[in-house]
Amino acid sequence: MPTTVDLGGLSAVTWTYDGRLPGKELRAKAGDVVQVVVENSLPVETSVHWHGVRLHNAADGVPGITQDAIASGSTFTYTFKAPDPGTYFFHPHSGVQIDRGLYAPLIVEDPDEPGRYDQEWVLVLDDWTDGVGKSPDDILAGFKAQNGTVGSGMNHGMGGMGGMGDSPLGDVGDIAYPHYLINGRIPSAPHVLTAKPGQRARVRMINAAADTLFRVALGGHSMTVTHTDGYPVQPMATKSLYLSQGERVDMLVTLGDGVFPLVAEAEGKNGQAMIVIRTSSGSTPAADIHPSELDGDPLLLSTLMPTDSARLPQREPDQVEQVTLNGQMQPYAWGMNGKAFGSDTPMRTSPGKRLRLQMTNMTMMAHPMHIHGHTWSLPSNGGLRKDTVLVLPMQTVTADLEADNPGKWAYHCHNIYHAEIGMMTTLQY
Repeated sequence: MPTTVDLGGLSAVTWTYDGRLPGKELRAKAGDVVQVVVENSLPVETSVHWHGVRLHNAADGVPGITQDAIASGSTFTYTFKAPDPGTYFFHPHSGVQIDRGLYAPLIVEDPDEPGRYDQEWVLVLDDWTDGVGKSPDDILAGFKAQNGTVGSGMNHGMGGMGGMGDSPLGDVGDIAYPHYLINGRIPSAPHVLTAKPGQRARVRMINAAADTLFRVALGGHSMTVTHTDGYPVQPMATKSLYLSQGERVDMLVTLGDGVFPLVAEAEGKNGQAMIVIRTSSGSTPAADIHPSELDGDPLLLSTLMPTDSARLPQREPDQVEQVTLNGQMQPYAWGMNGKAFGSDTPMRTSPGKRLRLQMTNMTMMAHPMHIHGHTWSLPSNGGLRKDTVLVLPMQTVTADLEADNPGKWAYHCHNIYHAEIGMMTTLQY
């Protein structure tokens, strides 16, 4: 619905779910059947995609692939089983609507979760321009006006931010946003989370941003990563980590005594988001505070190792497909296998096959690649399970999947502007 939101002393007219930013969190238990009635009171058509959930094809929420768009003034009911516990979220798969306020957490609880934490916090990261800067639709129109052609060869041309910032990951975004948010607030007016010294907090973090990869740290603390994209990993302690668009991470933190900034720095850009954790008295950190933990070597989630319970059974692939990621900033064009979506050749397999995708990034931009309806297994990391994996410039990532969920599935970059311009294809069987 169209809404005026308070970003923390800064008002923005945008679109939200139920007038809230982020939208109201939905919770279910693994194995539950979830039913959500979507009433579209927007002036345009929309859809809802349940990001990361291995649901049946008809509920995946991608207009033109799995359903007709939900027309303005109409309703649509999504019904699906939530098979796997984990941290997920939902957002539109219509144009660049995710770059407004249309996103919300979906938490699928594990009935066998041992707990062992005192607090549970769900944090949603975002980049923000709608209502305070250039509109997402105008940004996309500007990119489309360049009418670029997707190059199929190795691209050493102009990359992302055009010198606005540097990152060891290469170019990581196209747009300098005026603001960055955690749970809908700018860092000068952050939300405050309260706890007691020595308590253990489970932090579920979702990157719902359209164009921004974040570098995350909690001042004065180490974080122990326990899950990524819903699946458990061998616990890994780190002072900082990268979280790309569409990725989720669960962490455990033993809280110190004081007031601490949890900062999400916009990687390769200027700006950051912040939320405050308070366990005793003290002043609120400044909006531009820079915890020293950010200066280390952040953890890439794709380098984690899975727990035994998260691994697919070992098996050689039945089918191997090469996928190239192509494109450039000027003139703006992005695609896969040398083609933009609409001119692409769908990827095909058969039920029961183990399909191996070898994704080679032939651009100077890092791309968070997302598969619908499945979770990849990364053989180079012991079968780490992820549905969104960051593919760095000139890197090849090998990802296996079990063809056990028939349908027509979107497979795309989760930078929404790259996907809308053409960095998307489908997996069909």
